[in-house]
Amino acid sequence: MRKALTAVVVLAAGGAASAFLVNRGDTSQATNQTAQPLPVNTAKVTQQTLKDTETQDGELGFGTTSTAVNRVAGTITSLPDSGQELQRGSTVYSVDNKPTTLLYGALPAYRRLVNGSEGPDVLQLEQNLRAMGYTGFTVDDEYTAATATAVSEWQDDLGLDETGVVELGSVLFAPGHIRVDSLQAQEGAPLGPNQNVLTYTGTKKAVTVQLDAADQRLAKPNAKIDITLPDGKSVPGRIEKVSTVIIPAESPDKDPETKVEVIVAIDNQKAVDAWALASVDATFTDSERKNVLTVPVAALVALREGGFGVEVTDGTSSHYLPVKTGLFASGQVEVSGAGIKAGTAVGIPK
Repeated sequence: MRKALTAVVVLAAGGAASAFLVNRGDTSQATNQTAQPLPVNTAKVTQQTLKDTETQDGELGFGTTSTAVNRVAGTITSLPDSGQELQRGSTVYSVDNKPTTLLYGALPAYRRLVNGSEGPDVLQLEQNLRAMGYTGFTVDDEYTAATATAVSEWQDDLGLDETGVVELGSVLFAPGHIRVDSLQAQEGAPLGPNQNVLTYTGTKKAVTVQLDAADQRLAKPNAKIDITLPDGKSVPGRIEKVSTVIIPAESPDKDPETKVEVIVAIDNQKAVDAWALASVDATFTDSERKNVLTVPVAALVALREGGFGVEVTDGTSSHYLPVKTGLFASGQVEVSGAGIKAGTAVGIPK
């Protein structure tokens, strides 16, 4: 005959747990239990995928906003419309009737490109020239005479002087198609170097979430996110970009805030066509356990000899079995141990 188990009932509320002692009387081997009061409330051990999730406020829009900065002094002679979408080869804006052309690439334009220039920006330029149909040069990181000839042909098609030189400010490199977000200059207005002309975004809808620095663990690149739209429907998303931003203080007596900005890409663009801008809920999965056995957290009891257990019942008798706990989420807890299987009834202490 084994000593009686003294159990501690575990109560969980809002993620916190407390316990109190409860005696269940003498117990023998699990297969030969003496009679003892049966639990009034029971639940089944279930097999499921358990997720520890956290929901944050998000804003549906077009993702990260970038700024087009003028590089030469002159007069603004053309601007696009707010909301207009532009593709490779399009004129973004013009200064002194000379266009700044949109090309694709991750590296911003930062210098004048001439015969003899070398580097990744040269490769980026040549990739765009080839994509626009110009040939006769090798696509590499060297700006050769053949590259200059292709540039001259491009300049001729644009109605520009055929110099074979790409001047700083004549191209704007962006990752892909862009959408003009807002204009910060006016046609006919003089503009100096390093002044903002306009802001732009990508053309696909995305969700922006600003997390507190303490929640940075949620910002896992490529992690799947569930987005709940204003009509209550859910659409899947994926973390595309994570960056740190500083929010200026609202007053001199307050400190700036550090936030983790998360851009969530949405593949199903049709699902979000109805909204240009909207507040949404973004549900992050912190942890996930697939096909595990779970019981309500309230079913756990802390055993005096250490660890946790559950009270297993067949409707006529009951006994305690020790369990190993895993993930806690949504009022459930992952459990494992001898005699624990899906469908087993366990007591829920009062």
